[in-house]
Amino acid sequence: MFDPKPILKNLPNLPGVYRMINVADEVIYVGKAKDLKKRVSSYFNKNLPSPRTRMMVSNIVKIETTVTRSEAEALLLENNLIKGLMPRYNVLFRDDKTYPYITLTGDEFSRLAFHRGTQRQGNKAKGSNQYFGPFPNAVAVRESIQLLQKVFKLRTCENTVFANRSRPCLQHQIERCTAPCVGFISPENYRNDVQQAAMFLQGKTTEVMDTLAEQMNIAAAKQEYEQAAVYRDRIQALRQVQAKQFVSDFNVSDADVIACAELQGQHCINLVMIRGGRHLGDRSYMPKNTDGETLENSVEAFIAQHYMAQNTPPLIVTGVKIETAVLEQVLSEQAGRKVKINTNAIGDKRVWLKMAQTNAELALGQRAATSANQTAKLLALREALRLPDSTERMECFDISHTMGEATVASCVVFDRGDMQNSEYRRYNITGITPGDDYAAMRDVLTRRYKKVAAGEGKRPDLIFIDGGKGQLGVAIEVMAEVGLEDILMVGIAKGEDRKPGLETMIFSDTGEMINLEKDNKGLHLLQQI
Repeated sequence: MFDPKPILKNLPNLPGVYRMINVADEVIYVGKAKDLKKRVSSYFNKNLPSPRTRMMVSNIVKIETTVTRSEAEALLLENNLIKGLMPRYNVLFRDDKTYPYITLTGDEFSRLAFHRGTQRQGNKAKGSNQYFGPFPNAVAVRESIQLLQKVFKLRTCENTVFANRSRPCLQHQIERCTAPCVGFISPENYRNDVQQAAMFLQGKTTEVMDTLAEQMNIAAAKQEYEQAAVYRDRIQALRQVQAKQFVSDFNVSDADVIACAELQGQHCINLVMIRGGRHLGDRSYMPKNTDGETLENSVEAFIAQHYMAQNTPPLIVTGVKIETAVLEQVLSEQAGRKVKINTNAIGDKRVWLKMAQTNAELALGQRAATSANQTAKLLALREALRLPDSTERMECFDISHTMGEATVASCVVFDRGDMQNSEYRRYNITGITPGDDYAAMRDVLTRRYKKVAAGEGKRPDLIFIDGGKGQLGVAIEVMAEVGLEDILMVGIAKGEDRKPGLETMIFSDTGEMINLEKDNKGLHLLQQI
Protein backbone atom coordinates (compact mmCIF):
# COMPACT_ATOMS: atom_id res chain seq x y z
CA MET A 1 0.00 0.00 0.00
CA PHE A 2 1.47 3.32 -1.10
CA ASP A 3 1.99 5.81 1.73
CA PRO A 4 2.09 9.36 0.33
CA LYS A 5 2.81 11.11 3.63
CA PRO A 6 6.64 11.15 3.43
CA ILE A 7 6.49 12.62 -0.09
CA LEU A 8 3.78 15.17 0.70
CA LYS A 9 5.67 16.32 3.77
CA ASN A 10 8.68 17.37 1.71
CA LEU A 11 6.90 18.94 -1.26
CA PRO A 12 7.47 22.70 -1.66
CA ASN A 13 4.79 25.36 -2.10
CA LEU A 14 6.20 26.16 -5.54
CA PRO A 15 5.05 25.76 -9.15
CA GLY A 16 6.05 22.62 -10.98
CA VAL A 17 5.10 19.35 -12.62
CA TYR A 18 4.26 16.03 -10.94
CA ARG A 19 4.31 12.51 -12.39
CA MET A 20 2.25 9.62 -10.99
CA ILE A 21 3.95 6.21 -11.50
CA ASN A 22 2.53 2.68 -11.19
CA VAL A 23 4.02 -0.68 -10.14
CA ALA A 24 5.29 -1.31 -13.70
CA ASP A 25 7.29 1.94 -13.44
CA GLU A 26 5.02 3.57 -16.04
CA VAL A 27 4.04 7.22 -15.79
CA ILE A 28 0.24 7.07 -15.67
CA TYR A 29 -0.47 10.78 -15.18
CA VAL A 30 1.34 14.09 -15.62
CA GLY A 31 0.03 17.31 -14.12
CA LYS A 32 1.11 20.88 -13.46
CA ALA A 33 0.59 22.95 -10.34
CA LYS A 34 0.89 26.49 -9.12
CA ASP A 35 1.58 24.99 -5.68
CA LEU A 36 2.94 21.44 -5.81
CA LYS A 37 2.24 20.67 -2.16
CA LYS A 38 -1.42 21.70 -2.32
CA ARG A 39 -2.13 20.10 -5.70
CA VAL A 40 -0.52 16.72 -5.07
CA SER A 41 -2.01 16.54 -1.55
CA SER A 42 -5.50 16.99 -3.02
CA TYR A 43 -5.29 13.55 -4.66
CA PHE A 44 -5.17 11.87 -1.27
CA ASN A 45 -8.29 13.41 0.22
CA LYS A 46 -10.88 10.87 1.34
CA ASN A 47 -13.64 12.22 -0.89
CA LEU A 48 -12.29 12.25 -4.43
CA PRO A 49 -15.17 13.22 -6.76
CA SER A 50 -14.27 11.13 -9.81
CA PRO A 51 -14.17 7.29 -9.99
CA ARG A 52 -11.52 7.69 -12.67
CA THR A 53 -9.31 9.72 -10.33
CA ARG A 54 -9.84 7.20 -7.53
CA MET A 55 -8.77 4.41 -9.89
CA MET A 56 -5.65 6.35 -10.87
CA VAL A 57 -4.70 7.05 -7.25
CA SER A 58 -5.13 3.36 -6.37
CA ASN A 59 -2.43 2.53 -8.96
CA ILE A 60 0.17 5.01 -7.68
CA VAL A 61 3.34 3.55 -6.14
CA LYS A 62 5.63 6.52 -6.69
CA ILE A 63 5.43 10.27 -7.31
CA GLU A 64 8.11 12.36 -8.99
CA THR A 65 8.11 16.15 -9.13
CA THR A 66 9.99 18.88 -10.97
CA VAL A 67 10.01 22.43 -9.63
CA THR A 68 9.77 25.19 -12.25
CA ARG A 69 10.30 28.94 -12.13
CA SER A 70 6.69 29.74 -12.99
CA GLU A 71 3.31 28.18 -13.70
CA ALA A 72 3.80 29.05 -17.38
CA GLU A 73 7.04 27.08 -17.46
CA ALA A 74 5.22 24.21 -15.73
CA LEU A 75 2.59 24.24 -18.50
CA LEU A 76 5.27 23.91 -21.19
CA LEU A 77 7.02 21.06 -19.36
CA GLU A 78 3.72 19.29 -18.69
CA ASN A 79 2.79 19.46 -22.37
CA ASN A 80 6.16 18.07 -23.49
CA LEU A 81 5.96 15.20 -20.99
CA ILE A 82 2.39 14.33 -21.99
CA LYS A 83 3.34 14.19 -25.68
CA GLY A 84 6.41 12.09 -24.95
CA LEU A 85 4.97 9.69 -22.36
CA MET A 86 1.30 9.45 -23.43
CA PRO A 87 0.09 8.68 -19.86
CA ARG A 88 -3.06 6.57 -19.70
CA TYR A 89 -4.95 8.94 -17.38
CA ASN A 90 -4.20 12.18 -19.23
CA VAL A 91 -6.57 13.55 -21.85
CA LEU A 92 -4.64 12.88 -25.06
CA PHE A 93 -5.02 14.48 -28.46
CA ARG A 94 -3.30 13.12 -31.53
CA ASP A 95 -0.20 15.14 -32.29
CA ASP A 96 -1.32 16.54 -35.64
CA LYS A 97 1.45 18.51 -37.35
CA THR A 98 0.12 18.03 -40.85
CA TYR A 99 -2.29 20.93 -41.35
CA PRO A 100 -2.31 21.96 -45.03
CA TYR A 101 -1.49 25.44 -46.32
CA ILE A 102 -1.76 27.40 -49.56
CA THR A 103 1.54 28.61 -50.93
CA LEU A 104 2.43 31.22 -53.52
CA THR A 105 5.92 30.35 -54.72
CA GLY A 106 8.72 32.84 -55.21
CA ASP A 107 9.07 32.11 -58.94
CA GLU A 108 8.92 34.97 -61.45
CA PHE A 109 5.46 33.70 -62.36
CA SER A 110 4.35 32.57 -58.94
CA ARG A 111 2.69 29.18 -58.67
CA LEU A 112 -0.44 28.64 -56.57
CA ALA A 113 -0.12 25.31 -54.76
CA PHE A 114 -1.24 23.00 -51.97
CA HIS A 115 1.42 22.59 -49.27
CA ARG A 116 1.82 20.26 -46.33
CA GLY A 117 4.92 19.89 -44.17
CA THR A 118 8.00 22.04 -43.64
CA GLN A 119 7.63 25.58 -44.92
CA ARG A 120 10.46 26.35 -47.34
CA GLN A 121 11.37 29.95 -47.98
CA GLY A 122 12.61 29.52 -51.55
CA ASN A 123 15.97 31.03 -52.57
CA LYS A 124 17.44 34.45 -53.20
CA ALA A 125 17.31 34.03 -56.98
CA LYS A 126 13.60 33.29 -56.99
CA GLY A 127 12.30 35.11 -53.95
CA SER A 128 10.46 33.93 -50.87
CA ASN A 129 7.52 31.56 -50.83
CA GLN A 130 4.38 32.84 -49.10
CA TYR A 131 2.25 30.52 -46.95
CA PHE A 132 -1.39 31.04 -45.98
CA GLY A 133 -3.30 29.00 -43.42
CA PRO A 134 -3.44 26.65 -41.73
CA PHE A 135 -6.60 25.14 -43.21
CA PRO A 136 -8.65 22.52 -41.33
CA ASN A 137 -8.36 19.94 -44.10
CA ALA A 138 -7.24 19.32 -47.67
CA VAL A 139 -10.73 19.91 -49.08
CA ALA A 140 -10.74 23.48 -47.73
CA VAL A 141 -7.38 24.16 -49.38
CA ARG A 142 -8.46 22.80 -52.75
CA GLU A 143 -11.72 24.76 -52.66
CA SER A 144 -9.75 27.94 -51.95
CA ILE A 145 -7.30 27.19 -54.75
CA GLN A 146 -10.20 26.72 -57.18
CA LEU A 147 -11.66 30.04 -56.03
CA LEU A 148 -8.32 31.83 -56.48
CA GLN A 149 -7.96 30.32 -59.95
CA LYS A 150 -11.44 31.50 -60.88
CA VAL A 151 -10.90 35.06 -59.63
CA PHE A 152 -7.18 35.74 -60.14
CA LYS A 153 -6.32 33.11 -62.79
CA LEU A 154 -2.97 32.04 -61.35
CA ARG A 155 -1.05 29.04 -62.62
CA THR A 156 -1.00 25.77 -60.64
CA CYS A 157 1.26 23.70 -62.92
CA GLU A 158 4.61 22.26 -61.84
CA ASN A 159 7.68 24.25 -62.91
CA THR A 160 8.84 21.49 -65.27
CA VAL A 161 5.49 21.61 -67.09
CA PHE A 162 5.47 25.42 -67.09
CA ALA A 163 8.95 25.64 -68.62
CA ASN A 164 8.11 23.31 -71.50
CA ARG A 165 4.73 24.64 -72.66
CA SER A 166 4.46 25.76 -76.26
CA ARG A 167 0.74 26.52 -76.16
CA PRO A 168 -1.84 27.19 -73.43
CA CYS A 169 -3.27 24.26 -71.49
CA LEU A 170 -6.87 23.43 -70.60
CA GLN A 171 -6.76 25.72 -67.54
CA HIS A 172 -6.46 28.72 -69.85
CA GLN A 173 -9.26 27.47 -72.08
CA ILE A 174 -11.66 27.26 -69.13
CA GLU A 175 -10.53 30.71 -67.93
CA ARG A 176 -8.65 29.51 -64.84
CA CYS A 177 -5.20 30.73 -65.91
CA THR A 178 -3.83 33.68 -67.89
CA ALA A 179 -1.20 31.43 -69.56
CA PRO A 180 2.03 33.16 -68.48
CA CYS A 181 3.84 30.07 -69.84
CA VAL A 182 3.36 31.32 -73.41
CA GLY A 183 3.50 35.06 -72.72
CA PHE A 184 -0.22 35.83 -72.77
CA ILE A 185 0.28 38.12 -69.74
CA SER A 186 3.19 40.37 -68.84
CA PRO A 187 5.30 39.68 -65.71
CA GLU A 188 4.13 42.99 -64.20
CA ASN A 189 0.42 42.25 -64.67
CA TYR A 190 0.88 38.71 -63.37
CA ARG A 191 2.66 40.06 -60.26
CA ASN A 192 -0.30 42.37 -59.68
CA ASP A 193 -2.66 39.38 -59.80
CA VAL A 194 -0.44 37.48 -57.35
CA GLN A 195 -0.35 40.47 -55.00
CA GLN A 196 -4.14 40.76 -55.05
CA ALA A 197 -4.50 37.02 -54.38
CA ALA A 198 -2.14 37.34 -51.39
CA MET A 199 -4.11 40.32 -50.06
CA PHE A 200 -7.33 38.33 -50.40
CA LEU A 201 -5.82 35.44 -48.42
CA GLN A 202 -4.73 37.95 -45.76
CA GLY A 203 -8.31 39.15 -45.37
CA LYS A 204 -7.84 42.45 -47.22
CA THR A 205 -10.73 41.79 -49.56
CA THR A 206 -12.16 45.31 -49.40
CA GLU A 207 -8.79 46.75 -50.43
CA VAL A 208 -8.58 44.27 -53.30
CA MET A 209 -12.07 45.22 -54.52
CA ASP A 210 -11.22 48.93 -54.27
CA THR A 211 -8.09 48.35 -56.38
CA LEU A 212 -10.07 46.34 -58.92
CA ALA A 213 -12.74 49.04 -59.10
CA GLU A 214 -10.07 51.66 -59.77
CA GLN A 215 -8.51 49.47 -62.49
CA MET A 216 -11.95 48.89 -64.02
CA ASN A 217 -12.64 52.63 -64.21
CA ILE A 218 -9.24 53.32 -65.78
CA ALA A 219 -9.78 50.60 -68.39
CA ALA A 220 -13.27 51.90 -69.18
CA ALA A 221 -11.95 55.46 -69.57
CA LYS A 222 -9.44 54.13 -72.10
CA GLN A 223 -12.31 52.30 -73.85
CA GLU A 224 -10.64 48.97 -73.02
CA TYR A 225 -14.01 47.44 -72.33
CA GLU A 226 -12.97 43.78 -72.43
CA GLN A 227 -10.37 44.39 -69.71
CA ALA A 228 -12.86 46.47 -67.72
CA ALA A 229 -15.28 43.52 -67.88
CA VAL A 230 -12.56 41.23 -66.48
CA TYR A 231 -12.15 43.51 -63.45
CA ARG A 232 -15.93 43.76 -63.07
CA ASP A 233 -16.29 39.96 -63.02
CA ARG A 234 -13.57 39.67 -60.38
CA ILE A 235 -15.32 42.20 -58.16
CA GLN A 236 -18.62 40.33 -58.48
CA ALA A 237 -16.94 36.99 -57.67
CA LEU A 238 -15.28 38.48 -54.58
CA ARG A 239 -18.58 39.97 -53.41
CA GLN A 240 -20.18 36.53 -53.64
CA VAL A 241 -17.35 35.00 -51.61
CA GLN A 242 -17.56 37.79 -49.06
CA ALA A 243 -21.28 37.19 -48.60
CA LYS A 244 -20.81 33.43 -48.13
CA GLN A 245 -17.56 33.10 -46.19
CA PHE A 246 -16.63 36.31 -44.45
CA VAL A 247 -17.14 36.79 -40.73
CA SER A 248 -18.40 40.03 -39.23
CA ASP A 249 -18.14 41.24 -35.62
CA PHE A 250 -14.63 39.80 -35.14
CA ASN A 251 -12.07 42.45 -34.24
CA VAL A 252 -9.28 40.33 -35.77
CA SER A 253 -9.06 38.60 -39.14
CA ASP A 254 -7.61 35.36 -37.71
CA ALA A 255 -9.46 33.48 -34.96
CA ASP A 256 -10.33 29.97 -33.79
CA VAL A 257 -13.65 28.99 -32.23
CA ILE A 258 -13.56 25.96 -29.90
CA ALA A 259 -16.56 24.03 -28.61
CA CYS A 260 -16.65 20.84 -26.56
CA ALA A 261 -19.42 18.25 -26.21
CA GLU A 262 -19.74 14.96 -24.30
CA LEU A 263 -21.61 11.72 -25.00
CA GLN A 264 -21.28 8.52 -22.99
CA GLY A 265 -17.94 9.57 -21.54
CA GLN A 266 -16.40 10.52 -24.89
CA HIS A 267 -15.55 14.18 -25.47
CA CYS A 268 -15.35 15.93 -28.83
CA ILE A 269 -13.59 19.21 -29.57
CA ASN A 270 -14.79 21.06 -32.66
CA LEU A 271 -12.39 23.67 -34.00
CA VAL A 272 -13.74 26.32 -36.40
CA MET A 273 -10.97 28.16 -38.22
CA ILE A 274 -11.22 31.75 -39.46
CA ARG A 275 -8.25 33.07 -41.44
CA GLY A 276 -8.04 36.33 -43.31
CA GLY A 277 -11.61 37.02 -42.19
CA ARG A 278 -12.82 33.91 -44.06
CA HIS A 279 -14.47 30.85 -42.58
CA LEU A 280 -12.19 28.03 -43.79
CA GLY A 281 -14.12 25.16 -42.23
CA ASP A 282 -14.00 23.06 -39.09
CA ARG A 283 -12.39 19.93 -37.71
CA SER A 284 -13.46 17.57 -34.92
CA TYR A 285 -11.08 15.90 -32.48
CA MET A 286 -11.85 12.87 -30.30
CA PRO A 287 -9.34 12.77 -27.43
CA LYS A 288 -8.48 9.62 -25.51
CA ASN A 289 -9.05 9.05 -21.78
CA THR A 290 -11.96 11.48 -21.31
CA ASP A 291 -14.35 9.21 -19.37
CA GLY A 292 -14.91 10.95 -16.03
CA GLU A 293 -13.06 14.10 -17.10
CA THR A 294 -14.60 17.57 -17.15
CA LEU A 295 -15.11 19.55 -20.35
CA GLU A 296 -12.90 22.24 -18.84
CA ASN A 297 -9.97 19.82 -18.55
CA SER A 298 -10.45 18.62 -22.13
CA VAL A 299 -10.52 22.16 -23.56
CA GLU A 300 -7.46 23.20 -21.54
CA ALA A 301 -5.64 20.06 -22.69
CA PHE A 302 -6.60 20.74 -26.31
CA ILE A 303 -5.39 24.34 -26.25
CA ALA A 304 -2.12 23.35 -24.59
CA GLN A 305 -1.38 20.35 -26.81
CA HIS A 306 -2.72 21.76 -30.09
CA TYR A 307 -1.24 25.25 -30.14
CA MET A 308 2.21 24.22 -28.92
CA ALA A 309 2.62 22.61 -32.35
CA GLN A 310 0.61 25.05 -34.52
CA ASN A 311 0.52 28.74 -35.39
CA THR A 312 -1.75 30.41 -32.85
CA PRO A 313 -4.25 33.05 -34.03
CA PRO A 314 -4.56 36.26 -31.98
CA LEU A 315 -8.05 35.25 -30.77
CA ILE A 316 -9.39 31.95 -29.43
CA VAL A 317 -13.09 31.82 -28.56
CA THR A 318 -14.58 29.08 -26.38
CA GLY A 319 -17.80 28.67 -24.45
CA VAL A 320 -16.15 26.56 -21.75
CA LYS A 321 -15.10 28.53 -18.67
CA ILE A 322 -11.42 27.73 -18.30
CA GLU A 323 -8.50 29.38 -16.54
CA THR A 324 -6.97 31.51 -19.27
CA ALA A 325 -4.16 33.55 -17.67
CA VAL A 326 -1.32 31.01 -17.90
CA LEU A 327 -2.43 29.72 -21.31
CA GLU A 328 -2.57 33.28 -22.69
CA GLN A 329 0.89 34.03 -21.28
CA VAL A 330 2.50 30.93 -22.79
CA LEU A 331 0.78 31.22 -26.18
CA SER A 332 1.58 34.95 -26.41
CA GLU A 333 5.26 34.32 -25.65
CA GLN A 334 5.36 31.54 -28.21
CA ALA A 335 3.58 33.59 -30.91
CA GLY A 336 5.58 36.75 -30.25
CA ARG A 337 2.35 38.77 -29.96
CA LYS A 338 -0.69 38.97 -27.75
CA VAL A 339 -3.05 35.98 -27.80
CA LYS A 340 -6.48 36.42 -26.20
CA ILE A 341 -8.74 33.55 -25.05
CA ASN A 342 -12.37 34.74 -24.91
CA THR A 343 -14.70 32.63 -22.72
CA ASN A 344 -17.59 35.10 -22.75
CA ALA A 345 -18.72 35.20 -26.37
CA ILE A 346 -21.38 37.68 -27.47
CA GLY A 347 -22.89 38.71 -30.79
CA ASP A 348 -21.51 36.93 -33.85
CA LYS A 349 -18.97 35.10 -31.74
CA ARG A 350 -21.79 33.39 -29.86
CA VAL A 351 -23.41 32.40 -33.18
CA TRP A 352 -20.17 30.82 -34.38
CA LEU A 353 -19.72 29.12 -31.02
CA LYS A 354 -23.21 27.64 -31.27
CA MET A 355 -22.36 26.30 -34.73
CA ALA A 356 -19.17 24.70 -33.39
CA GLN A 357 -21.15 23.18 -30.52
CA THR A 358 -23.62 21.66 -32.98
CA ASN A 359 -20.73 20.27 -35.04
CA ALA A 360 -19.20 18.66 -31.94
CA GLU A 361 -22.51 17.07 -30.95
CA LEU A 362 -23.11 15.78 -34.49
CA ALA A 363 -19.61 14.28 -34.64
CA LEU A 364 -20.20 12.46 -31.35
CA GLY A 365 -23.55 11.16 -32.59
CA GLN A 366 -21.98 9.90 -35.81
CA ARG A 367 -19.15 8.24 -33.90
CA ALA A 368 -21.60 6.54 -31.54
CA ALA A 369 -23.68 5.27 -34.46
CA THR A 370 -20.57 3.97 -36.25
CA SER A 371 -19.32 2.35 -33.05
CA ALA A 372 -22.69 0.67 -32.47
CA ASN A 373 -22.66 -0.63 -36.04
CA GLN A 374 -19.12 -1.96 -35.65
CA THR A 375 -20.08 -3.61 -32.35
CA ALA A 376 -23.06 -5.28 -34.03
CA LYS A 377 -20.77 -6.55 -36.82
CA LEU A 378 -18.25 -7.90 -34.31
CA LEU A 379 -20.96 -9.69 -32.32
CA ALA A 380 -22.34 -11.18 -35.54
CA LEU A 381 -18.88 -12.40 -36.60
CA ARG A 382 -18.27 -13.98 -33.19
CA GLU A 383 -21.60 -15.75 -33.42
CA ALA A 384 -21.14 -16.88 -37.03
CA LEU A 385 -17.63 -18.26 -36.44
CA ARG A 386 -18.45 -19.46 -32.91
CA LEU A 387 -15.68 -17.33 -31.42
CA PRO A 388 -15.30 -16.61 -27.69
CA ASP A 389 -16.53 -13.25 -26.38
CA SER A 390 -12.92 -12.32 -25.63
CA THR A 391 -12.09 -12.15 -29.36
CA GLU A 392 -11.10 -8.53 -29.97
CA ARG A 393 -7.85 -8.32 -31.91
CA MET A 394 -7.88 -9.76 -35.43
CA GLU A 395 -5.10 -9.61 -38.01
CA CYS A 396 -5.44 -10.35 -41.72
CA PHE A 397 -2.69 -11.16 -44.25
CA ASP A 398 -2.75 -10.84 -48.03
CA ILE A 399 -0.13 -11.37 -50.74
CA SER A 400 -0.02 -9.24 -53.88
CA HIS A 401 2.41 -8.94 -56.79
CA THR A 402 2.68 -7.65 -60.33
CA MET A 403 3.27 -10.36 -62.94
CA GLY A 404 5.03 -12.45 -60.33
CA GLU A 405 7.47 -9.68 -59.41
CA ALA A 406 7.70 -7.09 -56.60
CA THR A 407 5.89 -9.36 -54.15
CA VAL A 408 4.36 -7.50 -51.20
CA ALA A 409 2.57 -8.86 -48.13
CA SER A 410 0.20 -6.68 -46.17
CA CYS A 411 -1.19 -6.99 -42.65
CA VAL A 412 -4.25 -5.09 -41.40
CA VAL A 413 -5.46 -5.04 -37.81
CA PHE A 414 -8.94 -4.81 -36.30
CA ASP A 415 -8.90 -4.11 -32.56
CA ARG A 416 -10.90 -2.24 -29.93
CA GLY A 417 -13.93 -2.23 -32.22
CA ASP A 418 -12.32 -0.55 -35.23
CA MET A 419 -9.64 -0.77 -37.89
CA GLN A 420 -6.26 0.29 -36.50
CA ASN A 421 -4.79 2.20 -39.43
CA SER A 422 -1.61 3.05 -37.52
CA GLU A 423 -0.84 -0.69 -37.25
CA TYR A 424 -1.11 -1.37 -40.99
CA ARG A 425 2.11 -2.92 -42.27
CA ARG A 426 3.55 -3.74 -45.70
CA TYR A 427 6.35 -6.29 -46.06
CA ASN A 428 8.58 -6.45 -49.12
CA ILE A 429 9.20 -10.11 -49.91
CA THR A 430 12.57 -11.03 -51.46
CA GLY A 431 14.58 -14.21 -51.95
CA ILE A 432 11.68 -16.34 -53.21
CA THR A 433 10.67 -17.70 -56.60
CA PRO A 434 8.59 -14.98 -58.33
CA GLY A 435 4.89 -15.74 -58.04
CA ASP A 436 5.29 -18.24 -55.16
CA ASP A 437 2.52 -16.99 -52.85
CA TYR A 438 3.05 -19.87 -50.42
CA ALA A 439 6.67 -18.89 -49.86
CA ALA A 440 5.63 -15.25 -49.50
CA MET A 441 3.04 -16.16 -46.87
CA ARG A 442 5.60 -18.26 -44.98
CA ASP A 443 8.06 -15.36 -45.05
CA VAL A 444 5.71 -12.69 -43.71
CA LEU A 445 4.14 -14.87 -41.01
CA THR A 446 7.54 -16.05 -39.79
CA ARG A 447 8.88 -12.50 -39.63
CA ARG A 448 5.88 -11.15 -37.75
CA TYR A 449 5.11 -13.94 -35.32
CA LYS A 450 8.66 -14.82 -34.33
CA LYS A 451 8.68 -11.40 -32.69
CA VAL A 452 5.27 -11.94 -31.08
CA ALA A 453 6.43 -15.30 -29.69
CA ALA A 454 9.48 -13.54 -28.23
CA GLY A 455 7.25 -11.05 -26.43
CA GLU A 456 7.52 -8.23 -28.96
CA GLY A 457 4.23 -6.85 -30.25
CA LYS A 458 0.64 -7.80 -29.51
CA ARG A 459 -0.74 -11.31 -29.72
CA PRO A 460 -3.88 -11.55 -31.90
CA ASP A 461 -6.99 -13.46 -30.89
CA LEU A 462 -7.69 -14.48 -34.48
CA ILE A 463 -5.74 -14.47 -37.76
CA PHE A 464 -7.36 -14.32 -41.19
CA ILE A 465 -5.39 -15.66 -44.17
CA ASP A 466 -6.55 -14.30 -47.52
CA GLY A 467 -6.29 -17.57 -49.43
CA GLY A 468 -7.59 -21.13 -49.60
CA LYS A 469 -6.43 -24.43 -48.08
CA GLY A 470 -2.90 -24.14 -49.42
CA GLN A 471 -2.22 -20.74 -47.88
CA LEU A 472 -3.86 -21.79 -44.62
CA GLY A 473 -1.74 -24.96 -44.53
CA VAL A 474 1.44 -22.88 -44.76
CA ALA A 475 0.16 -20.62 -41.97
CA ILE A 476 -0.53 -23.63 -39.72
CA GLU A 477 3.04 -24.89 -40.25
CA VAL A 478 4.58 -21.50 -39.46
CA MET A 479 2.56 -20.96 -36.29
CA ALA A 480 3.56 -24.43 -35.04
CA GLU A 481 7.23 -23.63 -35.74
CA VAL A 482 7.14 -20.39 -33.73
CA GLY A 483 5.10 -21.89 -30.89
CA LEU A 484 1.82 -20.05 -31.46
CA GLU A 485 -0.25 -22.93 -32.80
CA ASP A 486 -2.98 -22.21 -30.23
CA ILE A 487 -4.04 -19.03 -32.09
CA LEU A 488 -7.09 -19.75 -34.26
CA MET A 489 -6.69 -19.00 -37.95
CA VAL A 490 -9.31 -18.80 -40.67
CA GLY A 491 -8.53 -19.06 -44.36
CA ILE A 492 -10.69 -17.01 -46.70
CA ALA A 493 -11.18 -18.69 -50.07
CA LYS A 494 -12.62 -16.27 -52.62
CA GLY A 495 -15.70 -17.43 -54.48
CA GLU A 496 -16.47 -17.58 -58.16
CA ASP A 497 -14.96 -14.60 -60.00
CA ARG A 498 -13.82 -13.37 -56.56
CA LYS A 499 -17.18 -11.69 -56.05
CA PRO A 500 -17.86 -10.30 -52.54
CA GLY A 501 -20.33 -12.42 -50.59
CA LEU A 502 -19.18 -15.77 -51.97
CA GLU A 503 -16.23 -16.27 -49.60
CA THR A 504 -15.68 -19.63 -47.88
CA MET A 505 -14.18 -19.67 -44.37
CA ILE A 506 -11.83 -22.56 -43.51
CA PHE A 507 -10.92 -23.17 -39.84
CA SER A 508 -7.34 -24.08 -38.93
CA ASP A 509 -8.27 -26.25 -35.94
CA THR A 510 -10.99 -28.43 -37.47
CA GLY A 511 -10.74 -27.91 -41.21
CA GLU A 512 -14.46 -27.04 -41.20
CA MET A 513 -15.66 -24.90 -44.10
CA ILE A 514 -18.58 -22.50 -43.84
CA ASN A 515 -20.24 -19.80 -45.92
CA LEU A 516 -22.10 -16.79 -44.55
CA GLU A 517 -25.22 -15.20 -46.00
CA LYS A 518 -24.56 -12.06 -48.04
CA ASP A 519 -26.53 -9.92 -45.56
CA ASN A 520 -24.71 -11.27 -42.49
CA LYS A 521 -23.15 -8.38 -40.57
CA GLY A 522 -20.25 -10.61 -39.58
CA LEU A 523 -19.44 -11.12 -43.26
CA HIS A 524 -19.57 -7.36 -43.76
CA LEU A 525 -16.95 -6.92 -41.01
CA LEU A 526 -14.81 -9.63 -42.57
CA GLN A 527 -14.99 -7.84 -45.93
CA GLN A 528 -14.06 -4.58 -44.22
CA ILE A 529 -11.01 -6.19 -42.64
